[in-house]
Amino acid sequence: MSKLLVKPSMFEDGKIIDISPASAGWEYIGFQVYQMKKGNTLFKHTATNEVCLVLLSGVANVNTHYEEFKNIGKRMNVFERIPPYSVYIPSDDHYAVEALTDIEIAVCQAPGKGTYAARLIGPDQVVQEDRGSGKMSRKIHNILPEEKEADSLLVVEVFTPDGNTSSYPPHKHDTLDLPNESLLEETYYHKIHPEQGFAFQKVYNDDRSLDETISVENKNVVLVPEGYHPVSCVPGYESYYLNVMAGPVRTWKFQNDLDHEWLFNK
Repeated sequence: MSKLLVKPSMFEDGKIIDISPASAGWEYIGFQVYQMKKGNTLFKHTATNEVCLVLLSGVANVNTHYEEFKNIGKRMNVFERIPPYSVYIPSDDHYAVEALTDIEIAVCQAPGKGTYAARLIGPDQVVQEDRGSGKMSRKIHNILPEEKEADSLLVVEVFTPDGNTSSYPPHKHDTLDLPNESLLEETYYHKIHPEQGFAFQKVYNDDRSLDETISVENKNVVLVPEGYHPVSCVPGYESYYLNVMAGPVRTWKFQNDLDHEWLFNK
């Protein structure tokens, strides 16, 4: 199995995905997913990280040291395609989650400086956009883009119709060469509808020292430490993925694969 592919396992507290900088072999991103039954609770300290909790499905209460966010959540499945409720929590804080229904929640982490206070990111604050055209079209929910306050994290979710390809034409952001390109690690948390389906993700660099094509199933994570990283859906199955990005500078500047730039003219 590819070292870039992380499959779900059952850990304590309903955790099914557990990625740390140490396990991923990089510096910035930590990422966990919890599936919690109604009535269950989760308590964690943020320590030196800032955190963005993304309520993928279900309804919950979320408390931090200074804030309480009650009865948040609306969609019961990501494929309802409505924006999620999320909560930003700074470093040197904590969060307590109480599941009011069965929930699935993602914990996105990266180094924090404690610059910003905890806040709710409601669906009305998530900018939606359609990107690409034809078989390259997809829908974007910008949960924590660089225009919104955070120290390190960038968080976005993407819906790709069956038969389409997204994160495409291929692009990369693995070199600190501003203003042309930023260095950002990235995780892809994939969900497939219907669940028995699959998609393909290719991760490769210019000299092909990294060149992997990964078969992705429901609730898999693909790590993107460098290189280009398009995602293709097979006919009959649509894809969702939650992207987390972080690096030394919080900006998303990318370079396209020159071999495929002609696709922008289609």
